[in-house]
Amino acid sequence: MQLFAAVPRPRLSVVPEEARHAAALSHSADGVRRTFDPGVDERALEVFSRARDPRDPFELRDLWLGRIEHELGQHSHRPWLAQKWRTARQHRVADPAEVLSSRATVRFVKEMFNWYFRDDLYGDLHSDSHLILSSGSVDEERWGLPSALKHAVQFALDRDWYGYSDSRGRVPAREAIAAYETARITGAGYTADNVAMTMGGTFAISSLADFILHNAPDLGEPVLCGTPNYPPLVESIARRREVRLVPLPCEDGQMSLGPLIAALTPNTPMVMLQTAANPTGAVVSERELTELIRAAAPTTMIVLDECHEWLGPSESRSAARAAPNVIRVSSLSKAWSAPGLKIGWFLADQDFVSEYYEYASTAFGGPPSFFYTLVEVVARMERWLLEGVGTPGAGQAAEFEKAYEIDLDRLQSAYQTYRSERLLRQESLTTLREATTTRLSDASGAVIVPRCSINTTVEFAGWTDSYLCFRDILRETGVSVFPTILTFGLSGGAVRVTTARPWDQLSDAITRIGSYLAVPVG
Repeated sequence: MQLFAAVPRPRLSVVPEEARHAAALSHSADGVRRTFDPGVDERALEVFSRARDPRDPFELRDLWLGRIEHELGQHSHRPWLAQKWRTARQHRVADPAEVLSSRATVRFVKEMFNWYFRDDLYGDLHSDSHLILSSGSVDEERWGLPSALKHAVQFALDRDWYGYSDSRGRVPAREAIAAYETARITGAGYTADNVAMTMGGTFAISSLADFILHNAPDLGEPVLCGTPNYPPLVESIARRREVRLVPLPCEDGQMSLGPLIAALTPNTPMVMLQTAANPTGAVVSERELTELIRAAAPTTMIVLDECHEWLGPSESRSAARAAPNVIRVSSLSKAWSAPGLKIGWFLADQDFVSEYYEYASTAFGGPPSFFYTLVEVVARMERWLLEGVGTPGAGQAAEFEKAYEIDLDRLQSAYQTYRSERLLRQESLTTLREATTTRLSDASGAVIVPRCSINTTVEFAGWTDSYLCFRDILRETGVSVFPTILTFGLSGGAVRVTTARPWDQLSDAITRIGSYLAVPVG
């Protein structure tokens, strides 16, 4: 079998005209909110002050949820939790610094995250009729893997390419990743020795935390984690070393890294930062990111989670991202709607990757080898797109090894299919995000317009607690939204909406919310 011998027909999901019309109005929509601050508010402090043991994350979780059950009144599902809140009394005065540096805070938010999915959304509150706008992922049935990538997986299976391999990944795939990432950063000069393939972003950061912090001396300084952030990532770090959360406010779609730079010390062992924030889609500025990297000690390892850094403007990235103490993590989970494949990579200094080999071969052996061809194809074709390749020629065909038996005509056909699916997907998802912004604004929401990502964040009047907002909207409309407390947003009532859903679902969901809020939408 030749690679690209039988690429299936592409799926072409069309965005309806109604959505395009709404998207065209997004920049003029009222209700756009310019700022978002994930810091600690009085409501969060009250939970910590009422806890008998503020080091107990489960007590903190039960108090937070207990207050919500109390405020839900007749709609409460768990009276025992409401009673727990009513009987709790203030034991101390808590302050934001205590909350942000407490080990219990990280686990408490992770337990809230667990409760949301396990006990509420897919537990006691589950209904097959719910409209789920809280998934954080693309509807893979509409915008899943391009046909050429599906073929690459089938090709590997047909060739029985699923044996043992290098614990950092197969060399041709790593070479393709290095070339792609070099094309994204002027002057980076990556080679295969800078690349290690991983089993997705969450796995990558957990294993990096294990590898880095096992070897780093404990000089009494915590790991710094910018927030908003993804609870499993922060919890995986907190299990290995003390963590300090650093809220990063955003304005006009850009996060401020000033608080993170100010928190650095010469003994900071590690910094973990999402370069495009979940839930807001706000991005870091390359100027501030360069300042952060230059301000950090050479021994401070800076882990950049770049997984949400897509579906935004194409901007040049700072050469500082390729510094020896920076590790850049990417995956196919978000950009290619394939979270279940669990495949990705990171880039780092060659010596770091070389030492990581020993860790990887001891801890897990290596990534799933039958995805290597998929990763190689996506990295090569993405690089060609960056380089403006319209039709691949003999030079591009020669990038693949002989075992693929590349036929130029079939390569050109596969690339055209990939290119058209890729560009249509990006245009469709961007249109849906902008259309959703307009409709949420119509529904009286204060929308934080994202720069990247498939998510947008909105705050409806009347809620000062994001989890309570989720509960009320789910009960009254059957629409699930994602509370921002689940990304360490320890203030306010903003919720996240995932916009990469079919327009009929988005439109129906926002109309229901508007009706609940007595605001006609559409």
